[in-house]
Amino acid sequence: MVVTRDTVIGELLETDINTARVLMEAGMHCVGCPSSINESLAEACMVHGINVDSLVDALNAFFAEE
Repeated sequence: MVVTRDTVIGELLETDINTARVLMEAGMHCVGCPSSINESLAEACMVHGINVDSLVDALNAFFAEE
């Protein structure tokens, strides 16, 4: 999977539930929240004050290792 700013959190979790660890390590502790499932990474990062580009890089690195 190639992750972009527009990737939806629910899609990430469906693809590999272990992406929750990457999200939580970045400070996004809302992965279990029903509303986060339909949010893009860019939207969620904006709400939580997280650098979306760094998170996208971390998620793509995660998938590269898989």
